[in-house]
Amino acid sequence: MASSVSQFFRPKAAGKTPATTESPRIRTLLLGLALLFLACFLLIPLIEVFASAFQSGLRAYGKALSDPETWSAIRLTLITAAIAVPLNVLFGLAAAWALTKFEFRGKNFLITLIDLPFSVSPVIAGMIFVLLFGAQGLFRAVLDHGLNWLQAGHGLPQAWIDGLSRALLCLADFKIIFTPIGIVLVTLFVTFPFIARELIPLMQAQGREEEEAAMTLGAGGLRTFLKITLPNIKWGLLYGVILCNARAMGEFGAVSVVSGHIRGLTNTMPLQVEILYNDGKISAAFAVASLLALLALITLIAKGVVEWRARRAGMTV
Repeated sequence: MASSVSQFFRPKAAGKTPATTESPRIRTLLLGLALLFLACFLLIPLIEVFASAFQSGLRAYGKALSDPETWSAIRLTLITAAIAVPLNVLFGLAAAWALTKFEFRGKNFLITLIDLPFSVSPVIAGMIFVLLFGAQGLFRAVLDHGLNWLQAGHGLPQAWIDGLSRALLCLADFKIIFTPIGIVLVTLFVTFPFIARELIPLMQAQGREEEEAAMTLGAGGLRTFLKITLPNIKWGLLYGVILCNARAMGEFGAVSVVSGHIRGLTNTMPLQVEILYNDGKISAAFAVASLLALLALITLIAKGVVEWRARRAGMTV
């Protein structure tokens, strides 16, 4: 009896325990459903994008991408990403460092603010900037109130009134909405959580012992960051940069609200796809869409490489 019980509870050989208890038929069915879903909603549409892009030939494809308005959209998209991503790197590093290395009041509130763009619709984000910086926005109302206050005099020297009035008029003429500046601002808003939220849990898991030891030995803050912190978070930082860049180049909703759809000036690549499609230029629209899809594939490959290198380094991203 004892031998039969011991045989029943005898542990299985290492590496032989199945991950689940489902039968091979069920596992095959689940895998088949997953592959079918990926094929129907990812692979087939992706193939269709490239097929439609090249259906008129390589010459038509090149002509579509070399169109001045399309090239302007490509250039604006790249410039926007080139501005937004480095700024988000600086913000993400500063926010992650402050939240993981120091204790202060309002820490949880700051984390909530960082997560805000994840929960706010991009269209609402665009409307926020319109309400702030539009022709009838809060910023313009404050400037008008300041001008009216100056014109009332209030005993100020006339030279001061003239100088401040000119400064306020210059600010009033400075346009943000329906310009590339507005596009950069909303792109910053919708993308700034990516790097910070990637670094915060990573830096929390690593703790503060190494930095404290370095500073105890006489290293300054900058040297500690460059020699200790940055090497430990480099793969997580690169992973966040990749995700941030992908979102910056592919953002549609918020950019659509603040851009004004001015052809050749404030259209990014996603907006250009919509305009070309609405104009009936299907091949040209798919040509630009294929370029976006290619950038997405490059992003996925880079993401996979970073994850692989991070696993080899014993890190999780």
